[in-house]
Amino acid sequence: MAGRALEGVRVLDLTRVVAGPFATAILADLGADVVKVERPATGDDYRYGPSRKGETSLSFQNTNRGKRSITLDVATPEGRELLLRLAERFDVLVENFRAGWLASRGLGPDVLAERNPRLVVASLSGFGATGPLAGSASYDIVAQAAGGLLAMTGPEDGPPVRGGGALADFVGGLYLAVGVLAALRDRDRTGRARSVDLSNQDAIFAVTDSAATIYAGLGVRSGRVGNQHPFTAPYDAFETRDGFVAIGTASNKLFRRLCDAIGRPELASDERFRSHRVRASNRRELNDLVAAWTRERSSAEVMRTLGPQGADLPCAPVAAPEDLLDDPQLVARGMIERVAHPRLGEIVFHGNPIRLSGAEPRVRSLAPELGEDNEAVYAEIGIGRDELTRLRAAGVI
Repeated sequence: MAGRALEGVRVLDLTRVVAGPFATAILADLGADVVKVERPATGDDYRYGPSRKGETSLSFQNTNRGKRSITLDVATPEGRELLLRLAERFDVLVENFRAGWLASRGLGPDVLAERNPRLVVASLSGFGATGPLAGSASYDIVAQAAGGLLAMTGPEDGPPVRGGGALADFVGGLYLAVGVLAALRDRDRTGRARSVDLSNQDAIFAVTDSAATIYAGLGVRSGRVGNQHPFTAPYDAFETRDGFVAIGTASNKLFRRLCDAIGRPELASDERFRSHRVRASNRRELNDLVAAWTRERSSAEVMRTLGPQGADLPCAPVAAPEDLLDDPQLVARGMIERVAHPRLGEIVFHGNPIRLSGAEPRVRSLAPELGEDNEAVYAEIGIGRDELTRLRAAGVI
Protein backbone atom coordinates (compact mmCIF):
# COMPACT_ATOMS: atom_id res chain seq x y z
CA MET A 1 0.00 0.00 0.00
CA ALA A 2 1.48 3.33 -1.08
CA GLY A 3 1.53 6.47 0.99
CA ARG A 4 3.63 8.15 3.65
CA ALA A 5 3.46 7.24 7.35
CA LEU A 6 3.15 10.84 8.56
CA GLU A 7 1.18 12.21 5.63
CA GLY A 8 -1.16 14.95 6.90
CA VAL A 9 0.99 15.76 9.96
CA ARG A 10 2.14 19.39 9.93
CA VAL A 11 5.25 20.45 11.84
CA LEU A 12 6.24 24.03 12.63
CA ASP A 13 10.01 23.76 12.98
CA LEU A 14 11.76 26.47 15.00
CA THR A 15 14.92 24.39 15.46
CA ARG A 16 18.39 25.29 14.29
CA VAL A 17 21.93 23.94 13.92
CA VAL A 18 22.01 20.11 14.41
CA ALA A 19 19.92 18.26 17.01
CA GLY A 20 16.50 19.80 16.36
CA PRO A 21 16.81 19.93 12.56
CA PHE A 22 17.91 16.29 12.52
CA ALA A 23 14.74 15.35 14.44
CA THR A 24 12.47 17.24 12.07
CA ALA A 25 14.33 15.84 9.04
CA ILE A 26 13.35 12.38 10.29
CA LEU A 27 9.72 13.53 10.45
CA ALA A 28 9.97 14.99 6.93
CA ASP A 29 11.49 11.73 5.66
CA LEU A 30 8.44 9.92 7.04
CA GLY A 31 6.05 12.21 5.19
CA ALA A 32 5.30 15.12 7.54
CA ASP A 33 4.94 18.62 6.09
CA VAL A 34 7.75 20.40 7.95
CA VAL A 35 7.83 24.19 7.73
CA LYS A 36 11.16 25.55 8.96
CA VAL A 37 10.92 28.97 10.65
CA GLU A 38 14.16 30.95 10.27
CA ARG A 39 15.45 34.38 11.17
CA PRO A 40 14.95 37.02 8.48
CA ALA A 41 17.98 37.73 6.28
CA THR A 42 20.42 35.29 7.92
CA GLY A 43 18.42 32.14 8.63
CA ASP A 44 19.71 29.13 10.52
CA ASP A 45 23.39 29.39 11.53
CA TYR A 46 23.91 25.97 9.96
CA ARG A 47 23.43 27.49 6.50
CA TYR A 48 26.99 28.78 6.92
CA GLY A 49 29.24 25.73 6.92
CA PRO A 50 31.06 23.45 4.48
CA SER A 51 29.96 24.60 1.03
CA ARG A 52 31.01 26.02 -2.27
CA LYS A 53 31.58 29.74 -2.07
CA GLY A 54 28.33 31.66 -1.76
CA GLU A 55 26.17 28.55 -1.32
CA THR A 56 24.21 27.09 1.57
CA SER A 57 26.27 24.52 3.47
CA LEU A 58 26.04 20.86 2.60
CA SER A 59 25.48 20.03 6.28
CA PHE A 60 22.36 22.21 6.22
CA GLN A 61 21.22 20.48 3.04
CA ASN A 62 21.49 17.09 4.72
CA THR A 63 19.70 17.94 8.01
CA ASN A 64 16.96 20.06 6.42
CA ARG A 65 16.07 17.94 3.43
CA GLY A 66 12.39 17.69 2.58
CA LYS A 67 11.30 20.84 4.46
CA ARG A 68 9.78 24.17 3.49
CA SER A 69 11.19 27.49 4.77
CA ILE A 70 9.64 30.72 5.98
CA THR A 71 11.29 33.68 7.70
CA LEU A 72 9.97 35.17 10.94
CA ASP A 73 11.39 37.10 13.88
CA VAL A 74 9.39 35.65 16.77
CA ALA A 75 11.00 38.10 19.22
CA THR A 76 9.01 41.01 17.73
CA PRO A 77 5.38 41.64 18.78
CA GLU A 78 4.12 41.15 15.24
CA GLY A 79 6.27 38.07 14.81
CA ARG A 80 4.92 36.56 18.01
CA GLU A 81 1.33 37.03 16.85
CA LEU A 82 2.11 35.58 13.42
CA LEU A 83 3.61 32.50 15.04
CA LEU A 84 0.51 32.03 17.20
CA ARG A 85 -1.69 32.31 14.13
CA LEU A 86 0.41 29.75 12.29
CA ALA A 87 0.40 27.41 15.30
CA GLU A 88 -3.38 27.16 15.07
CA ARG A 89 -2.95 25.24 11.80
CA PHE A 90 -0.20 22.82 12.81
CA ASP A 91 0.02 19.54 14.71
CA VAL A 92 3.50 19.99 16.18
CA LEU A 93 5.83 22.84 17.10
CA VAL A 94 9.46 21.83 17.66
CA GLU A 95 12.14 24.11 19.13
CA ASN A 96 15.65 23.82 20.57
CA PHE A 97 16.31 27.23 22.09
CA ARG A 98 17.66 27.46 25.61
CA ALA A 99 15.01 26.24 28.03
CA GLY A 100 12.64 29.09 28.83
CA TRP A 101 13.56 31.31 25.88
CA LEU A 102 10.25 30.91 24.05
CA ALA A 103 8.28 31.30 27.29
CA SER A 104 10.12 34.58 27.95
CA ARG A 105 8.72 35.81 24.62
CA GLY A 106 5.20 34.85 25.60
CA LEU A 107 5.31 31.66 23.52
CA GLY A 108 5.51 28.94 26.15
CA PRO A 109 3.59 25.64 25.86
CA ASP A 110 0.69 26.99 27.95
CA VAL A 111 0.20 29.99 25.64
CA LEU A 112 0.47 27.85 22.53
CA ALA A 113 -2.01 25.34 23.98
CA GLU A 114 -4.57 28.12 24.49
CA ARG A 115 -4.43 28.86 20.77
CA ASN A 116 -4.37 25.21 19.70
CA PRO A 117 -5.09 22.50 22.32
CA ARG A 118 -4.10 19.82 19.79
CA LEU A 119 -0.62 21.28 19.20
CA VAL A 120 2.25 19.10 20.45
CA VAL A 121 5.03 21.42 21.66
CA ALA A 122 8.36 19.56 21.68
CA SER A 123 11.44 21.21 23.18
CA LEU A 124 15.06 20.08 23.26
CA SER A 125 17.69 21.92 25.30
CA GLY A 126 21.01 21.16 26.93
CA PHE A 127 19.62 20.41 30.38
CA GLY A 128 15.84 20.51 29.99
CA ALA A 129 13.23 22.83 31.46
CA THR A 130 13.54 21.69 35.09
CA GLY A 131 16.33 21.16 37.61
CA PRO A 132 19.16 23.43 38.82
CA LEU A 133 20.83 23.60 35.38
CA ALA A 134 17.67 24.40 33.41
CA GLY A 135 18.46 27.09 30.85
CA SER A 136 22.24 26.57 30.99
CA ALA A 137 24.22 26.72 27.78
CA SER A 138 25.34 23.50 26.12
CA TYR A 139 26.99 22.06 23.05
CA ASP A 140 27.54 18.49 21.92
CA ILE A 141 30.75 18.05 23.94
CA VAL A 142 29.09 19.52 27.04
CA ALA A 143 26.19 17.04 26.79
CA GLN A 144 28.63 14.16 26.33
CA ALA A 145 30.55 15.29 29.43
CA ALA A 146 27.49 15.98 31.61
CA GLY A 147 25.72 12.78 30.49
CA GLY A 148 28.61 10.46 31.37
CA LEU A 149 29.68 9.39 27.89
CA LEU A 150 32.89 11.42 27.65
CA ALA A 151 34.33 9.74 30.76
CA MET A 152 33.69 6.31 29.21
CA THR A 153 35.26 7.06 25.84
CA GLY A 154 38.94 6.97 24.96
CA PRO A 155 41.99 4.79 25.60
CA GLU A 156 42.41 3.12 28.98
CA ASP A 157 45.48 5.17 29.88
CA GLY A 158 44.51 8.36 28.05
CA PRO A 159 42.18 11.36 28.36
CA PRO A 160 38.41 11.37 27.73
CA VAL A 161 37.55 11.46 24.01
CA ARG A 162 34.40 12.90 22.46
CA GLY A 163 32.30 10.50 20.41
CA GLY A 164 32.64 11.62 16.77
CA GLY A 165 30.06 13.21 14.52
CA ALA A 166 28.29 15.41 17.11
CA LEU A 167 26.97 12.21 18.67
CA ALA A 168 25.09 13.89 21.53
CA ASP A 169 23.23 16.16 19.13
CA PHE A 170 22.15 13.29 16.92
CA VAL A 171 21.14 11.11 19.88
CA GLY A 172 19.13 14.03 21.25
CA GLY A 173 17.52 14.50 17.85
CA LEU A 174 16.52 10.84 17.69
CA TYR A 175 14.89 11.00 21.13
CA LEU A 176 13.15 14.23 20.13
CA ALA A 177 11.63 12.57 17.06
CA VAL A 178 10.48 9.61 19.18
CA GLY A 179 8.95 12.00 21.72
CA VAL A 180 7.01 13.79 18.98
CA LEU A 181 5.66 10.52 17.60
CA ALA A 182 4.62 9.32 21.08
CA ALA A 183 2.90 12.65 21.81
CA LEU A 184 1.02 12.54 18.50
CA ARG A 185 -0.19 9.00 19.22
CA ASP A 186 -1.34 10.09 22.68
CA ARG A 187 -3.08 13.16 21.29
CA ASP A 188 -4.96 11.06 18.75
CA ARG A 189 -6.07 8.79 21.59
CA THR A 190 -7.06 11.48 24.13
CA GLY A 191 -7.88 14.48 21.95
CA ARG A 192 -5.48 16.79 23.78
CA ALA A 193 -1.77 17.31 23.24
CA ARG A 194 1.04 16.98 25.76
CA SER A 195 4.28 18.95 25.64
CA VAL A 196 7.64 17.20 25.29
CA ASP A 197 10.63 18.36 27.38
CA LEU A 198 13.90 16.71 26.35
CA SER A 199 17.36 17.30 27.81
CA ASN A 200 20.48 16.44 25.82
CA GLN A 201 22.19 15.46 29.08
CA ASP A 202 19.31 13.06 29.78
CA ALA A 203 19.52 11.60 26.27
CA ILE A 204 23.24 10.85 26.60
CA PHE A 205 22.91 9.47 30.13
CA ALA A 206 20.21 7.11 28.82
CA VAL A 207 22.63 5.48 26.35
CA THR A 208 25.65 4.97 28.63
CA ASP A 209 25.27 1.19 28.52
CA SER A 210 23.74 0.56 31.99
CA ALA A 211 26.96 1.83 33.59
CA ALA A 212 25.21 3.60 36.47
CA THR A 213 22.98 0.55 37.08
CA ILE A 214 26.03 -1.73 37.28
CA TYR A 215 27.90 0.62 39.62
CA ALA A 216 24.89 1.06 41.92
CA GLY A 217 24.42 -2.71 42.14
CA LEU A 218 27.98 -4.02 42.06
CA GLY A 219 30.23 -1.06 42.80
CA VAL A 220 32.05 -1.53 39.48
CA ARG A 221 33.08 1.71 37.81
CA SER A 222 32.81 2.02 34.04
CA GLY A 223 36.23 3.48 33.17
CA ARG A 224 37.72 3.84 29.71
CA VAL A 225 38.66 0.76 27.70
CA GLY A 226 39.09 2.27 24.24
CA ASN A 227 37.40 0.19 21.56
CA GLN A 228 37.22 -2.83 23.86
CA HIS A 229 34.33 -4.23 25.87
CA PRO A 230 34.57 -4.18 29.67
CA PHE A 231 33.15 -7.70 30.10
CA THR A 232 34.50 -9.76 27.19
CA ALA A 233 37.37 -10.07 24.69
CA PRO A 234 38.55 -9.94 21.99
CA TYR A 235 36.40 -6.96 21.10
CA ASP A 236 38.47 -4.29 19.38
CA ALA A 237 39.70 -2.74 16.15
CA PHE A 238 42.74 -4.73 15.01
CA GLU A 239 45.41 -3.35 12.70
CA THR A 240 45.96 -5.07 9.36
CA ARG A 241 48.57 -4.48 6.67
CA ASP A 242 46.40 -1.78 5.09
CA GLY A 243 43.92 -0.60 7.71
CA PHE A 244 41.86 -1.90 10.62
CA VAL A 245 39.17 -4.55 11.08
CA ALA A 246 36.73 -4.51 14.00
CA ILE A 247 36.20 -7.94 15.56
CA GLY A 248 33.74 -8.76 18.33
CA THR A 249 33.33 -12.14 20.04
CA ALA A 250 30.78 -11.87 22.84
CA SER A 251 30.11 -15.59 23.34
CA ASN A 252 32.21 -18.68 24.04
CA LYS A 253 30.99 -20.23 20.78
CA LEU A 254 32.18 -17.26 18.72
CA PHE A 255 35.51 -17.24 20.54
CA ARG A 256 36.08 -20.91 19.70
CA ARG A 257 35.32 -20.18 16.03
CA LEU A 258 37.81 -17.30 16.07
CA CYS A 259 40.51 -19.52 17.57
CA ASP A 260 39.94 -22.14 14.87
CA ALA A 261 39.93 -19.53 12.10
CA ILE A 262 43.28 -17.99 13.07
CA GLY A 263 44.89 -21.41 13.50
CA ARG A 264 45.06 -21.27 17.30
CA PRO A 265 42.37 -23.74 18.48
CA GLU A 266 44.29 -24.40 21.71
CA LEU A 267 43.46 -20.88 22.94
CA ALA A 268 39.81 -21.88 23.43
CA SER A 269 40.80 -24.30 26.21
CA ASP A 270 43.50 -22.10 27.72
CA GLU A 271 42.62 -21.32 31.35
CA ARG A 272 43.34 -17.63 30.70
CA PHE A 273 40.59 -17.45 28.07
CA ARG A 274 37.95 -20.08 28.94
CA SER A 275 35.18 -17.62 29.97
CA HIS A 276 34.04 -14.05 29.43
CA ARG A 277 35.33 -12.95 32.81
CA VAL A 278 38.84 -14.31 32.44
CA ARG A 279 39.10 -13.16 28.82
CA ALA A 280 38.19 -9.64 29.94
CA SER A 281 40.82 -9.83 32.71
CA ASN A 282 43.44 -10.96 30.21
CA ARG A 283 42.29 -8.87 27.27
CA ARG A 284 45.68 -7.29 26.57
CA GLU A 285 47.42 -10.64 26.22
CA LEU A 286 44.56 -12.05 24.14
CA ASN A 287 44.36 -8.98 21.91
CA ASP A 288 48.11 -9.19 21.29
CA LEU A 289 47.68 -12.76 20.03
CA VAL A 290 44.85 -11.80 17.65
CA ALA A 291 46.67 -8.64 16.53
CA ALA A 292 49.78 -10.66 15.64
CA TRP A 293 47.61 -12.65 13.22
CA THR A 294 45.77 -9.66 11.66
CA ARG A 295 48.93 -7.56 11.18
CA GLU A 296 50.30 -10.15 8.76
CA ARG A 297 47.24 -9.90 6.51
CA SER A 298 45.33 -7.30 4.50
CA SER A 299 41.87 -6.23 5.63
CA ALA A 300 40.40 -8.16 2.69
CA GLU A 301 42.25 -11.33 3.74
CA VAL A 302 41.05 -10.95 7.33
CA MET A 303 37.47 -10.52 6.14
CA ARG A 304 37.68 -13.57 3.85
CA THR A 305 38.78 -15.67 6.81
CA LEU A 306 36.56 -14.23 9.53
CA GLY A 307 33.62 -12.74 7.60
CA PRO A 308 30.37 -14.19 6.22
CA GLN A 309 32.18 -16.40 3.67
CA GLY A 310 34.61 -17.71 6.30
CA ALA A 311 34.11 -18.19 10.05
CA ASP A 312 31.02 -15.95 9.95
CA LEU A 313 32.11 -13.89 12.93
CA PRO A 314 30.86 -10.36 13.73
CA CYS A 315 33.50 -8.24 11.98
CA ALA A 316 33.85 -5.36 9.54
CA PRO A 317 36.58 -3.21 8.02
CA VAL A 318 36.90 0.16 9.77
CA ALA A 319 35.59 2.61 7.16
CA ALA A 320 35.30 6.39 7.22
CA PRO A 321 31.91 7.78 6.11
CA GLU A 322 33.45 9.08 2.90
CA ASP A 323 34.64 5.56 2.12
CA LEU A 324 31.06 4.29 2.21
CA LEU A 325 29.58 6.24 -0.70
CA ASP A 326 29.59 3.11 -2.86
CA ASP A 327 29.23 0.55 -0.07
CA PRO A 328 27.09 -2.24 -1.56
CA GLN A 329 25.11 -2.83 1.63
CA LEU A 330 24.30 0.85 2.24
CA VAL A 331 23.47 1.36 -1.43
CA ALA A 332 21.16 -1.66 -1.39
CA ARG A 333 19.45 -0.32 1.74
CA GLY A 334 18.85 3.10 0.17
CA MET A 335 21.12 4.88 2.65
CA ILE A 336 23.09 6.71 -0.07
CA GLU A 337 20.69 9.24 -1.58
CA ARG A 338 21.91 11.06 -4.65
CA VAL A 339 19.77 14.10 -5.47
CA ALA A 340 20.23 16.66 -8.26
CA HIS A 341 20.50 20.29 -7.11
CA PRO A 342 20.00 23.18 -9.59
CA ARG A 343 23.30 24.86 -8.63
CA LEU A 344 25.33 22.38 -6.58
CA GLY A 345 25.01 19.48 -9.00
CA GLU A 346 24.54 16.14 -7.25
CA ILE A 347 24.14 16.16 -3.47
CA VAL A 348 24.61 12.99 -1.45
CA PHE A 349 22.34 12.64 1.59
CA HIS A 350 22.68 10.18 4.46
CA GLY A 351 19.42 8.27 4.08
CA ASN A 352 16.81 7.54 6.74
CA PRO A 353 17.38 4.08 8.29
CA ILE A 354 13.67 3.63 9.07
CA ARG A 355 12.23 1.34 6.41
CA LEU A 356 8.43 1.14 6.13
CA SER A 357 7.00 -1.30 3.60
CA GLY A 358 5.33 0.36 0.64
CA ALA A 359 6.08 3.89 1.84
CA GLU A 360 6.60 6.61 -0.75
CA PRO A 361 9.63 8.92 -0.54
CA ARG A 362 9.28 12.34 1.04
CA VAL A 363 7.49 14.97 -1.02
CA ARG A 364 10.49 17.28 -1.36
CA SER A 365 13.96 15.94 -2.03
CA LEU A 366 16.12 18.99 -1.21
CA ALA A 367 16.52 21.48 1.63
CA PRO A 368 14.71 24.81 1.07
CA GLU A 369 16.13 28.18 0.15
CA LEU A 370 15.74 30.75 2.92
CA GLY A 371 12.14 31.97 3.00
CA GLU A 372 11.22 30.38 -0.32
CA ASP A 373 7.80 29.34 1.00
CA ASN A 374 6.80 32.63 2.66
CA GLU A 375 4.08 33.40 0.16
CA ALA A 376 2.45 29.96 0.25
CA VAL A 377 2.56 29.44 4.03
CA TYR A 378 1.52 32.95 5.07
CA ALA A 379 -1.34 32.86 2.58
CA GLU A 380 -2.87 30.16 4.77
CA ILE A 381 -3.44 32.76 7.51
CA GLY A 382 -4.69 35.40 5.11
CA ILE A 383 -1.52 37.40 4.47
CA GLY A 384 -1.18 38.56 0.87
CA ARG A 385 1.76 39.90 -1.12
CA ASP A 386 1.35 43.56 -0.11
CA GLU A 387 1.34 42.66 3.59
CA LEU A 388 4.33 40.39 3.08
CA THR A 389 6.20 43.28 1.48
CA ARG A 390 5.43 45.49 4.49
CA LEU A 391 6.45 42.78 6.98
CA ARG A 392 9.67 42.18 5.08
CA ALA A 393 10.52 45.89 5.08
CA ALA A 394 9.84 46.01 8.84
CA GLY A 395 12.21 43.09 9.48
CA VAL A 396 9.42 40.86 10.83
CA ILE A 397 9.91 38.25 8.09
